[in-house]
Amino acid sequence: MLATVVDEGGFAQAALKLNRSQSAVSYAVSRLQESLDLPLLTIEGRRSVLTPHGQTLLHRARALLKELDTLELLASSLKKGWESELTLVVDSAYPRARLLGIIADLQTTCPSTQIQLADVVLSGAEQAIIEGRADVVVTSRVPPGFLGDWLLDVTFVAVARPDHELFRMERELTADDLVRHVQAVVRDSGTLQPRDEGWLGAERRFTVSSMEASLATILAGLAYAWLPEHMTQDQLESGALRRLPLMVGGARNAALYIVATRPDLLGPAGRVAIDAFRGRTGPT
Repeated sequence: MLATVVDEGGFAQAALKLNRSQSAVSYAVSRLQESLDLPLLTIEGRRSVLTPHGQTLLHRARALLKELDTLELLASSLKKGWESELTLVVDSAYPRARLLGIIADLQTTCPSTQIQLADVVLSGAEQAIIEGRADVVVTSRVPPGFLGDWLLDVTFVAVARPDHELFRMERELTADDLVRHVQAVVRDSGTLQPRDEGWLGAERRFTVSSMEASLATILAGLAYAWLPEHMTQDQLESGALRRLPLMVGGARNAALYIVATRPDLLGPAGRVAIDAFRGRTGPT
């Protein structure tokens, strides 16, 4: 009640917010001050504001209120059993075959849970974690304040169609060679702090919305790009694509991590999902 009086700016507003009578709110705060023998509130104009003692107390109390909310949500989750819905956000660099295998496992293990799956690029996964828009996230970066477990490293390779002009140089290529040609770049799906990871800065840039679109662009001979090796393996083996002979930087690794956005609230389906991702870190 004290927190609501402060947040709402007065006893009448707090009473309306809490669906209590104003006298009940006033009495509760008065009893709190009497029991602590400390003045917590003072009146400035028409607003109730905290005293220095009240500020210190409420700062600690807010942490307790957050813990209480967490316990209530956890109790609700335990009472329901399996979650009715589980939201997964997965970096698009994660191998698609493995992901589909995990989804199949989840459908078998927890058939009553509806799976919501979203592919994201670059900072999109971090944003989903920070905003709490998913239960389980596979990301290339773990934001500050969260913990994640390493899953696997994805190797990105520079590729182009065999008839691309870059291969006509018949020598090792440099960054100066590349910037004269069109590079396909996947647009960051995040909006808070979007990144241009992997872009060399060339003016001739072809921006697409997904890894699959980038691959299609390369196969059409419109650009070159760095793509996950697992995505280009078939095309490299068939000769539809070739790796660019770069002097340096022809391959780069990106680590992927798994994060439970609210581990204290993770239900059984969420835990099964994390175990499934952890169990599929070997070769496929």
